[in-house]
Amino acid sequence: MPGPLDPITISVVQHRLSAIVEEMGEAMLRTSYSQILNASRDFSIAICDTGCRLIAQADHIPVHVGALPWAVRAVEDKFRGGIRPGDVILLNDPSTGGSHLPDVTAFVPVFGEGVRRYWAVVRAHVSDIGGATHGAYNPAATEIWQEGLRIPPLKLYDAGTLRDDVLDLIALNVRFPRDFRGDLAAMVGAAHLGEQRIARLFGEVGADRVDQAVEAILDGAERQTRAVVAGWADGVYRGEAFLDDDGRGREDVRIVATVTKRGSDVAVDLSESDPQSASFANSSHANMQAAVAMAFAYLIDPDIPKNDGCFRPLTVRARQGSVVWADDTAPVTLCTTHPANEIVEAIVKALSQACPERAMGGWSRRFRISITGDNPRTGKPFIWHMFHARPGGGASSRGDGWSAAGEWHSVGGIKFGSIEVAEARFPLRFETHEFRPGSGGDGQHRGGLGTSMDLVVEVPAYAHTAGEGARHGSAGMLGGQDGRPHDYRIVSRDGARTLRTKEFGIRIEAGDRLEVRSAGGGGWGPPERRDPAARQRDRDRELSDERA
Repeated sequence: MPGPLDPITISVVQHRLSAIVEEMGEAMLRTSYSQILNASRDFSIAICDTGCRLIAQADHIPVHVGALPWAVRAVEDKFRGGIRPGDVILLNDPSTGGSHLPDVTAFVPVFGEGVRRYWAVVRAHVSDIGGATHGAYNPAATEIWQEGLRIPPLKLYDAGTLRDDVLDLIALNVRFPRDFRGDLAAMVGAAHLGEQRIARLFGEVGADRVDQAVEAILDGAERQTRAVVAGWADGVYRGEAFLDDDGRGREDVRIVATVTKRGSDVAVDLSESDPQSASFANSSHANMQAAVAMAFAYLIDPDIPKNDGCFRPLTVRARQGSVVWADDTAPVTLCTTHPANEIVEAIVKALSQACPERAMGGWSRRFRISITGDNPRTGKPFIWHMFHARPGGGASSRGDGWSAAGEWHSVGGIKFGSIEVAEARFPLRFETHEFRPGSGGDGQHRGGLGTSMDLVVEVPAYAHTAGEGARHGSAGMLGGQDGRPHDYRIVSRDGARTLRTKEFGIRIEAGDRLEVRSAGGGGWGPPERRDPAARQRDRDRELSDERA
């Protein structure tokens, strides 16, 4: 065994691992094919060890990364003793650590001095994964098989040799095989880049000493986290959040978090949440675990490394068959947004009583639209996932929420990309894309503003919606007011109508216009405490609908 490590070496290893995952992310961004990845950045990067622990992650999509330890565990259980250099393993199945079927994960093992030590991991939301609808979000689904192709842990590369038959089988079952193959190649390439960079670190520091440094990094994150939690008030706290509906006529689906804080430990119990839904508004187990980890991470110091060590003070209890942990046969495609966002909101509401200065107003819910049709410029089918018109982030004790920043599950990690590039790639025309005045919840600090967007679809197409937040706005916190909910409409020659959050097969004629008014974030603190100068500034900048 190597001797004790000095703090400088530990810090160097920690920052090198952080740099590696960031570089993997840049490679993924610059080599992926589909808009959902190379413009909207709906992917995440991590390094895990063979003990299924999260070692390092890049700042991408928290709901992805929080689920990865369960995915690594499934891979280890499937292939233990049968993993060789050059292997690449895939999975997407929620019963084996996947979040939902569109999120495909690639794993590359990392060996050092003849011993398998780490995994370089890439999880990416592909544009299509088969199933009954384009884009996988199927509001009509009653079982998981209607949502797409299920991939258990399997080898795509075996000791460096591509299994062409496996790739052909998967690509044959998706609607946009060129994009899928290109995105998968980008994932594998980014994971191999991580493998190479970690191997270089082994060569410079020594594999055993890197392992030793990792233990110190995890232990340090635990110490820092426990020091923060110890300052919160002990007690048993309760928070609730609600889904608008499940798309089957069942409204106000309840997520309940009972949080017990004792000393430097936090226990989250979600077992009182409502029974699972008959639709896709359910969570898989790994996704539920990720949502709890997100909520906890948002309440501790931002500079604490978000790795296995920082989550050691946290325990989770839930009930299978509930909306937060559905049975393996249930549809779950909506889960990375809903009920993930509501799980986070319920926990933050509960802990706002223990650490009020750390609790933030609700970030907005996700209300997505996917559009498919034929692109006359290319002569090929297209699919466009709406990541524009981002909603507002929640306010905090430090100030107003970030406008157009997104939702709880991504907290700014998902981007809306260039409007000009979107118009060049797809038969779409953006007429407006601007802040939605007055949409943030009022408070001592107001919620971030949502977005107003008018979008003309230039060709006949079909659309699906999948989301939440048209009835329940982003929660105000500690006396702050809720943000305004989403308000989406489609305007055609025959008139206008409001879009529901879970619709299947919406027919769009050439020239129809989507009028999207996305939600604002929740406010923080009583509105009467807001600085009058801040109110006047919002009026002067036309960010408020208040009159002077």
